[in-house]
Amino acid sequence: MADGLNARICRKCRRDLPLAAFARNGKRPDGLQAWCRKCVAEYGAAHYRRRREADGKTVREKVDVPEGHKLCRTCGVVKPHTEWHRNATASDGLSTSCKACRATKGRADHLKRNYGLTEAERDAMVASQYGICAICLSAPPVHVDHCHKTGRVRGVLCFNCNSAIGKLRDKPDAARRAAAYLEGNLWKPTLVAPGVYQLPS
Repeated sequence: MADGLNARICRKCRRDLPLAAFARNGKRPDGLQAWCRKCVAEYGAAHYRRRREADGKTVREKVDVPEGHKLCRTCGVVKPHTEWHRNATASDGLSTSCKACRATKGRADHLKRNYGLTEAERDAMVASQYGICAICLSAPPVHVDHCHKTGRVRGVLCFNCNSAIGKLRDKPDAARRAAAYLEGNLWKPTLVAPGVYQLPS
């Protein structure tokens, strides 16, 4: 039990506590709150929870986080500070989401911004291709391919095939000539006028 002169009983939890456990309140005769700091905090948290739930909003659970760690609100995992990007404007100097969650969000944003696709729509395209590249039919598809003129998405390709058609500048005739060349048929142009060549059909 605390010293009677330097202590008082909290009206909420009925514990005998030192005066330092009570916040100041100039409106009361003794200048202190009737409830101890802990009880006031618990009441405030419960009131906040009820108000958030009444508004139909989610309530974050308090999580004990060890020193040098932070809770990612996206994945709900406590991770060491090495798993976070720096953010000088944040109170703790770290991003609000861990590196893994930021990378996942970045990929989803890239798909939506550049191709107008969600990850589910991209995955459905991969499934319709039986999980393989639409050109070589062997490698896993990892790159969304689209027409650079119309913006229309054509399929999902492996890195090599996507790079190959990009180097052919998305020209079907060039791709056909490349296929014929690989089959041993060299397409030789015919000179029809000075500086003018005609390609075989």
